Amino acid sequence: MSDNTLGEFLRARREAVTPTEVGLPGGGRRRTPGLRRSELATLAGISVEYLTRLEQGRDRHPSVPVLAALADALRLSADERLHLLHHFKAADGAGRLVGPCQGPPAQSVRPTVRALLDRLEPAPALVVNRLGDVLAYTNGYERLTGPIGLLDRRPPNLVRYVFADPRARAAYPEWDRVADQRLAGLKLGVSREDPHVEHLVDELTLAVGTPFTDRLKTSPGPPRRTGLERLTHPEAGELRLAYETLGLADDDNQLLIAYLPADDATAARLDRLTGRHPGALRAVSG
Repeated sequence: MSDNTLGEFLRARREAVTPTEVGLPGGGRRRTPGLRRSELATLAGISVEYLTRLEQGRDRHPSVPVLAALADALRLSADERLHLLHHFKAADGAGRLVGPCQGPPAQSVRPTVRALLDRLEPAPALVVNRLGDVLAYTNGYERLTGPIGLLDRRPPNLVRYVFADPRARAAYPEWDRVADQRLAGLKLGVSREDPHVEHLVDELTLAVGTPFTDRLKTSPGPPRRTGLERLTHPEAGELRLAYETLGLADDDNQLLIAYLPADDATAARLDRLTGRHPGALRAVSG
């Protein structure tokens, strides 16, 4: 079995894409199907020599931006981008992305925090770590976000869902604003050279491409700890949710986020959604 799966994948995808699919003129005699190396190299902004080394397995350590540029040039689908990420990790020893340990993000919460979440029922509330991994949540949060697919992956991740799950754009009418807020927290980790945050950034760079990387460059400053989010729920309809974000003492950048209805209509819809008696959640604003 070949150990050059990354190079073989790149070549196979190059040969499967026609010039017209990427906006190049078709026609003329071609020695190989699909794109020429020179055409793909131009589209991706790299040299033909470097692309040749990648395809032949003579260079197995391309940078993530180079692979993202190739993925964009080849018009890779979401599944194909995940395959590319898998081949990249395999070719690179599966460890270079993680880097030296700076303290892994917590994957659990204290019993007292879990008890606090229980007390917050039926309000949607959750605890996240510095990557945006969802560590614990109320039944109210599960009823709110389970139907939109946010909890499908393990562990669920707020940033990955917004950018890599197509259902997110339907769930958030103000997707651009939500995306900026999710990224604002990650940018703090990037600026501190947190290798675990950088790993997630690398993953999303390959899996999503320019919709993620362009926004990462322009995303505004620190995340807002309070505000309002609109969410379109498949059962409850449109909801206007006020949120508060609280840092947990003595924990590694864990945050507790609680949502409350921002108007009476949302309060009534959340009551129906959670199965609680009317008035269980009161609107916090008009």
